[in-house]
Amino acid sequence: MDTERGFSGPVNLGNPNEFTMLEFAELTLQLTHSKSKIVFKELPSDDPQKRQPDISLAKDKLGWEPEIPLKVGLEKTIAYFETVLN
Repeated sequence: MDTERGFSGPVNLGNPNEFTMLEFAELTLQLTHSKSKIVFKELPSDDPQKRQPDISLAKDKLGWEPEIPLKVGLEKTIAYFETVLN
């Protein structure tokens, strides 16, 4: 971290929009045109029940918040890996 900003420590840079892992998996399959099947397993005991990070510190101290929606980010990531893997 840039200590000139007057603070140090971890800063969450996640996506504050909550979505389930199932929604994420289904969107990934849709965008990749994959024929893979989603497999449901028992969750680990320490699995977070809420997947919605608090990015208020990033907004306040860094002036940062995500600009790219999840679907667009996934599309860009998939396109990148298609060029790397082909």
